[in-house]
Amino acid sequence: MKNFAQEFKEFILKGNIIDMAVGVVIGGAFGKIVTSLVDDIIAPLISLLTGKIALADLKWVISPETAEHGETALTYGNFIQSIIDFLIIALCIFIVLKLIMKAEKKIEEAKAKKAEPVEEAAAEPSELDVLKEIRDLLQKEDK
Repeated sequence: MKNFAQEFKEFILKGNIIDMAVGVVIGGAFGKIVTSLVDDIIAPLISLLTGKIALADLKWVISPETAEHGETALTYGNFIQSIIDFLIIALCIFIVLKLIMKAEKKIEEAKAKKAEPVEEAAAEPSELDVLKEIRDLLQKEDK
């Protein structure tokens, strides 16, 4: 039992698990923000286009309400609202991931550039090198 507890402790304290937990909490909060955006801003604008009918109220009545049973309807307005929520969340995640990948690429390029050996400029020939060249040229002319 002690071994199991130790393994569980190591599992919980891994960086990936903590990162995932933070992501879930932030994702939940972000989901609430997006839902509010759709419910409070986008849905009223759509209701203007649909003749003052709220998006969530859109439905297809299969069987109207009677004395024996209630109305049977497909409430496709809620479904459309959920699709809008999903698309906005997916778009935001896409944009954030693109920015992260772009930043990582720049960091990798900077590291690669820093790791490249600096080519030293060609050293100026010394006096001795110049004299040797002159000697060699003079020897060629004598031949």
